[in-house]
Amino acid sequence: MTKIAFIGAGSTVFMKNLIGDALQMPALADATISLMDIDARRLAESELVAKKLVASLNVGARVETHTDQRRAIAGADFVIVAFQIGGYKPCTVTDFDIPKRYGLRQTIADTLGIGGIMRGLRTVPHLWALAADMAAVCPDAIMLQYVNPMAINTWALGARYPDLRQVGLCHSVQGTAFELARDLEIPLEDIRYRAAGINHMAFYLNFEARQADGSYRDLYPALRAGYAAGRIPKPSHWNARCPNKVRYEVMMHLGHFVTESSEHFAEYVPWFIKTHRPDLIETFGIPLDEYPIRCEEQIAAWAAQAEGYARAEKIEVKKSNEYAATIMNSVVTGTPSVIYGNIPNRGFIPQLPEGAAVEVPVLVDANGLQPTCVNDIPPQLIALMRTNVNVQELTVQALLTENRDHIYHAAMLDPHTAAELDLRQIRALVDELIAAHGDWLPGWITGKKAA
Repeated sequence: MTKIAFIGAGSTVFMKNLIGDALQMPALADATISLMDIDARRLAESELVAKKLVASLNVGARVETHTDQRRAIAGADFVIVAFQIGGYKPCTVTDFDIPKRYGLRQTIADTLGIGGIMRGLRTVPHLWALAADMAAVCPDAIMLQYVNPMAINTWALGARYPDLRQVGLCHSVQGTAFELARDLEIPLEDIRYRAAGINHMAFYLNFEARQADGSYRDLYPALRAGYAAGRIPKPSHWNARCPNKVRYEVMMHLGHFVTESSEHFAEYVPWFIKTHRPDLIETFGIPLDEYPIRCEEQIAAWAAQAEGYARAEKIEVKKSNEYAATIMNSVVTGTPSVIYGNIPNRGFIPQLPEGAAVEVPVLVDANGLQPTCVNDIPPQLIALMRTNVNVQELTVQALLTENRDHIYHAAMLDPHTAAELDLRQIRALVDELIAAHGDWLPGWITGKKAA
């Protein structure tokens, strides 16, 4: 019987989507679902939802809950990770509020930039602890990691635990394909694409549509013409605050479309968020402080959702666009699939550093995860990725060597931070953030024992 452990199961809606996907697959329908969270109340809410998923789908899965990580994963075949160290409050709020006092504005702050660096410093030690537990009690399990900053996490895991079977998962590649198909009014099932790069900065190297005669047509001319004429992007289907213009603008100058959202991408580069250029914010519809706004909305919505789940006898289960269940099904049944995953670079993108986290097509079957090599990424895209890889590498080096100086170096080389602040401001900002985060950070950073 397959055992699926879910670490950070208090993320109830995300747990519902991933476990709901898994239970709809016959090979996984009788799995043991082991939920773990440090928040007993949220864990109980997730247990209720998981058990109602089992009942609604009329499957034989068994649900168990734990507050002890090692017990939760013992004997697991798959370990899904979806925690947020420090939570929205206090840590995410801190990552926005203190930089704002320096004139450094952010949109999401979970991947790169000063917010991504701080989140990586908080998160990686906990991922390392999980990897150590997996080596002890489920050494053959595959870690399905959904935690940001994805690239920093994946790189650090691969560096410290090279034998760990891991993949970092994101929905940006398949999600963006849906958005572009919608903009072009082409059925998604007729779209074919190939993408590669780093997490949140992978690009579609090919983006095509099937024609009536079975051939494929390059869609880049239609994307460029539609944007130039103002027909696309269409208004967002899910968030009116995020009009998605940044990525189209970048495509016009660099030739390819990036797979992560415009609100994310705007803070990975120095071109769009500038204190002295409010016109850019208006022209490209950049939603400053977007992530805290979303968090507040989600918190408010969850109260009503939790009450509804508690009252409902059955829960509607819809298939999500996440990869986790597809991977687990392919490993268990041997049925091959191809997903986009984040993997430590072992020559998979030769143009990027060895060990860096790269996002490439991955074949999955009974042999597990088999990344493919992509060696034809245009040089201007590789150059842009390297500006982000610099920040990721220095953050990982800070963690591996326990060298606080590399935290400053990472922030100094971040494209957005460096475009707004001078070296002394950056050092002062890092010091203030470290002091504010306190025991959420490792003790070697703060000079005191971590909680």
